[in-house]
Amino acid sequence: MVEQKNVNRAAGMSLADGLKKALEKEIASGTLEPGKRLDEKEIAARFDVSRTPVREAFRLLAADGLVDLNGRQGVMVRALSVNTLLEMFQVMAELEGLCARLAARRISPEKLQQLQQIHQQMVDQGPALSPAAFYDMNLTFHEAIYSIARNEFLAEETRALRNRVGVYRRRVTFHPGRVMKTLEEHSEIIQSIAHNDGDAAHAAMRKHLTLLGDDLVDFIAGFS
Repeated sequence: MVEQKNVNRAAGMSLADGLKKALEKEIASGTLEPGKRLDEKEIAARFDVSRTPVREAFRLLAADGLVDLNGRQGVMVRALSVNTLLEMFQVMAELEGLCARLAARRISPEKLQQLQQIHQQMVDQGPALSPAAFYDMNLTFHEAIYSIARNEFLAEETRALRNRVGVYRRRVTFHPGRVMKTLEEHSEIIQSIAHNDGDAAHAAMRKHLTLLGDDLVDFIAGFS
Protein backbone atom coordinates (compact mmCIF):
# COMPACT_ATOMS: atom_id res chain seq x y z
CA MET A 1 0.00 0.00 0.00
CA VAL A 2 1.31 3.45 -0.93
CA GLU A 3 1.70 5.77 2.03
CA GLN A 4 -0.29 8.91 1.34
CA LYS A 5 0.82 12.35 2.42
CA ASN A 6 -1.04 15.62 2.51
CA VAL A 7 0.60 18.56 0.83
CA ASN A 8 1.20 21.31 3.39
CA ARG A 9 0.44 24.66 1.81
CA ALA A 10 0.86 28.18 3.07
CA ALA A 11 -2.01 30.61 2.64
CA GLY A 12 -2.45 31.53 -1.01
CA MET A 13 -0.18 28.71 -2.21
CA SER A 14 -1.49 26.52 -5.04
CA LEU A 15 -1.54 22.74 -4.81
CA ALA A 16 1.29 22.57 -7.35
CA ASP A 17 3.36 25.05 -5.31
CA GLY A 18 2.82 23.04 -2.14
CA LEU A 19 3.76 19.83 -3.90
CA LYS A 20 6.84 21.51 -5.37
CA LYS A 21 7.93 22.57 -1.87
CA ALA A 22 7.48 19.02 -0.56
CA LEU A 23 9.50 17.48 -3.41
CA GLU A 24 12.11 20.24 -3.11
CA LYS A 25 12.64 19.24 0.52
CA GLU A 26 13.01 15.57 -0.43
CA ILE A 27 15.58 16.46 -3.11
CA ALA A 28 17.57 18.70 -0.76
CA SER A 29 17.60 16.03 1.95
CA GLY A 30 18.68 13.27 -0.44
CA THR A 31 15.47 11.28 -0.04
CA LEU A 32 15.17 11.75 -3.79
CA GLU A 33 18.76 11.23 -4.91
CA PRO A 34 20.50 12.81 -7.92
CA GLY A 35 19.72 10.84 -11.06
CA LYS A 36 16.54 9.30 -9.66
CA ARG A 37 13.57 9.12 -12.03
CA LEU A 38 10.41 10.70 -10.62
CA ASP A 39 7.28 8.71 -11.35
CA GLU A 40 4.30 10.96 -11.91
CA LYS A 41 1.73 8.31 -11.00
CA GLU A 42 3.57 7.22 -7.82
CA ILE A 43 3.95 10.79 -6.58
CA ALA A 44 0.28 11.58 -7.28
CA ALA A 45 -0.75 8.52 -5.24
CA ARG A 46 1.73 9.21 -2.45
CA PHE A 47 0.49 12.78 -1.93
CA ASP A 48 -3.13 11.93 -2.71
CA VAL A 49 -3.43 14.43 -5.57
CA SER A 50 -4.26 14.23 -9.26
CA ARG A 51 -1.50 14.07 -11.83
CA THR A 52 -2.11 17.62 -13.10
CA PRO A 53 -0.49 19.41 -10.10
CA VAL A 54 2.32 16.85 -10.18
CA ARG A 55 3.15 17.85 -13.77
CA GLU A 56 3.03 21.52 -12.81
CA ALA A 57 5.26 20.87 -9.79
CA PHE A 58 7.76 19.14 -12.10
CA ARG A 59 7.83 22.25 -14.32
CA LEU A 60 8.42 24.46 -11.28
CA LEU A 61 11.24 22.22 -10.07
CA ALA A 62 12.81 22.28 -13.54
CA ALA A 63 12.65 26.09 -13.57
CA ASP A 64 14.66 26.07 -10.32
CA GLY A 65 17.22 23.66 -11.74
CA LEU A 66 16.30 20.79 -9.44
CA VAL A 67 15.08 18.32 -12.06
CA ASP A 68 15.52 17.67 -15.77
CA LEU A 69 12.53 17.13 -18.06
CA ASN A 70 13.73 14.49 -20.50
CA GLY A 71 10.69 13.86 -22.66
CA ARG A 72 9.99 10.17 -22.99
CA GLN A 73 12.78 9.35 -20.56
CA GLY A 74 10.79 11.10 -17.86
CA VAL A 75 11.69 13.51 -15.09
CA MET A 76 15.03 13.02 -13.35
CA VAL A 77 16.49 14.65 -10.26
CA ARG A 78 19.35 16.72 -11.63
CA ALA A 79 22.83 15.37 -10.96
CA LEU A 80 25.61 17.93 -10.90
CA SER A 81 29.18 17.58 -12.09
CA VAL A 82 32.07 18.21 -9.72
CA ASN A 83 33.03 21.41 -11.54
CA THR A 84 29.48 22.76 -11.42
CA LEU A 85 29.22 21.89 -7.74
CA LEU A 86 32.46 23.68 -6.88
CA GLU A 87 31.28 26.77 -8.75
CA MET A 88 27.94 26.66 -6.92
CA PHE A 89 29.67 26.28 -3.56
CA GLN A 90 31.73 29.39 -4.36
CA VAL A 91 28.58 31.40 -5.06
CA MET A 92 26.90 29.91 -2.00
CA ALA A 93 29.81 31.06 0.14
CA GLU A 94 29.47 34.64 -1.13
CA LEU A 95 25.69 34.73 -0.59
CA GLU A 96 25.99 33.38 2.94
CA GLY A 97 28.91 35.70 3.51
CA LEU A 98 26.73 38.67 2.60
CA CYS A 99 24.05 37.40 5.00
CA ALA A 100 26.68 37.32 7.76
CA ARG A 101 27.94 40.79 6.84
CA LEU A 102 24.44 42.26 7.08
CA ALA A 103 23.79 40.34 10.30
CA ALA A 104 26.90 41.91 11.85
CA ARG A 105 25.55 45.36 10.98
CA ARG A 106 21.97 44.71 12.09
CA ILE A 107 22.26 42.35 15.06
CA SER A 108 20.38 43.22 18.24
CA PRO A 109 21.29 42.00 21.73
CA GLU A 110 18.20 39.75 21.75
CA LYS A 111 19.02 38.20 18.37
CA LEU A 112 22.65 37.72 19.37
CA GLN A 113 21.53 35.84 22.46
CA GLN A 114 19.28 33.61 20.34
CA LEU A 115 22.12 32.88 17.91
CA GLN A 116 24.45 32.03 20.78
CA GLN A 117 21.82 29.71 22.25
CA ILE A 118 21.49 27.85 18.95
CA HIS A 119 25.26 27.49 18.80
CA GLN A 120 25.46 26.28 22.40
CA GLN A 121 22.81 23.67 21.68
CA MET A 122 24.90 22.46 18.75
CA VAL A 123 27.99 22.32 20.98
CA ASP A 124 26.12 20.36 23.66
CA GLN A 125 24.32 17.93 21.36
CA GLY A 126 26.24 17.97 18.09
CA PRO A 127 28.94 15.37 18.78
CA ALA A 128 26.31 12.83 19.86
CA LEU A 129 24.02 13.39 16.86
CA SER A 130 24.04 11.54 13.57
CA PRO A 131 25.53 13.59 10.71
CA ALA A 132 22.05 13.95 9.19
CA ALA A 133 20.56 15.27 12.44
CA PHE A 134 23.52 17.62 12.93
CA TYR A 135 23.06 18.95 9.41
CA ASP A 136 19.42 19.78 10.17
CA MET A 137 20.48 21.62 13.33
CA ASN A 138 23.10 23.42 11.26
CA LEU A 139 20.37 24.71 8.95
CA THR A 140 18.68 26.30 11.96
CA PHE A 141 21.89 28.22 12.68
CA HIS A 142 22.13 29.50 9.13
CA GLU A 143 18.42 30.38 8.98
CA ALA A 144 18.90 32.47 12.12
CA ILE A 145 21.60 34.48 10.35
CA TYR A 146 19.35 34.98 7.29
CA SER A 147 16.69 36.36 9.63
CA ILE A 148 19.10 38.68 11.43
CA ALA A 149 20.33 40.03 8.06
CA ARG A 150 16.80 41.30 7.38
CA ASN A 151 16.97 41.01 3.60
CA GLU A 152 14.25 38.62 2.46
CA PHE A 153 15.27 38.68 -1.21
CA LEU A 154 18.81 37.66 -0.27
CA ALA A 155 17.44 34.97 2.04
CA GLU A 156 15.22 33.55 -0.72
CA GLU A 157 18.07 33.46 -3.24
CA THR A 158 20.39 31.84 -0.69
CA ARG A 159 17.80 29.17 0.16
CA ALA A 160 17.18 28.46 -3.52
CA LEU A 161 20.86 27.75 -4.17
CA ARG A 162 21.16 25.85 -0.87
CA ASN A 163 18.35 23.55 -2.01
CA ARG A 164 20.17 22.85 -5.27
CA VAL A 165 23.36 21.79 -3.51
CA GLY A 166 21.69 20.46 -0.35
CA VAL A 167 22.21 16.75 -0.92
CA TYR A 168 25.89 17.32 -1.71
CA ARG A 169 26.34 19.73 1.17
CA ARG A 170 25.02 17.02 3.49
CA ARG A 171 27.76 14.69 2.26
CA VAL A 172 30.40 17.03 3.62
CA THR A 173 28.85 16.66 7.09
CA PHE A 174 29.65 12.93 7.00
CA HIS A 175 33.39 13.52 6.66
CA PRO A 176 35.36 12.61 9.83
CA GLY A 177 35.94 15.61 12.05
CA ARG A 178 33.55 17.84 10.12
CA VAL A 179 31.22 18.36 13.09
CA MET A 180 33.97 19.79 15.28
CA LYS A 181 35.25 21.97 12.43
CA THR A 182 31.74 23.31 11.90
CA LEU A 183 31.40 24.23 15.58
CA GLU A 184 34.75 26.02 15.52
CA GLU A 185 33.81 27.92 12.37
CA HIS A 186 30.40 28.87 13.78
CA SER A 187 32.11 30.24 16.88
CA GLU A 188 34.31 32.47 14.72
CA ILE A 189 31.26 33.69 12.77
CA ILE A 190 29.37 34.55 15.96
CA GLN A 191 32.34 36.44 17.41
CA SER A 192 32.58 38.56 14.27
CA ILE A 193 28.84 39.27 14.28
CA ALA A 194 28.92 40.10 18.02
CA HIS A 195 31.66 42.67 17.35
CA ASN A 196 29.67 44.18 14.46
CA ASP A 197 32.60 43.42 12.17
CA GLY A 198 30.99 42.93 8.76
CA ASP A 199 34.24 42.22 6.92
CA ALA A 200 35.30 39.56 9.41
CA ALA A 201 31.84 37.99 9.47
CA HIS A 202 31.79 37.79 5.67
CA ALA A 203 35.26 36.25 5.58
CA ALA A 204 34.47 33.73 8.34
CA MET A 205 31.27 32.61 6.66
CA ARG A 206 32.90 32.40 3.24
CA LYS A 207 35.65 30.22 4.69
CA HIS A 208 33.01 28.06 6.36
CA LEU A 209 31.13 27.46 3.09
CA THR A 210 34.01 27.25 0.60
CA LEU A 211 35.51 23.80 0.10
CA LEU A 212 39.24 24.22 0.55
CA GLY A 213 42.27 22.07 1.23
CA ASP A 214 41.66 18.59 2.60
CA ASP A 215 37.89 19.11 2.64
CA LEU A 216 37.96 19.67 -1.12
CA VAL A 217 40.12 16.60 -1.72
CA ASP A 218 37.88 14.46 0.48
CA PHE A 219 34.76 15.79 -1.20
CA ILE A 220 35.97 14.97 -4.70
CA ALA A 221 37.24 11.54 -3.59
CA GLY A 222 33.82 10.68 -2.15
CA PHE A 223 31.87 12.07 -5.06
CA SER A 224 29.95 9.53 -7.12
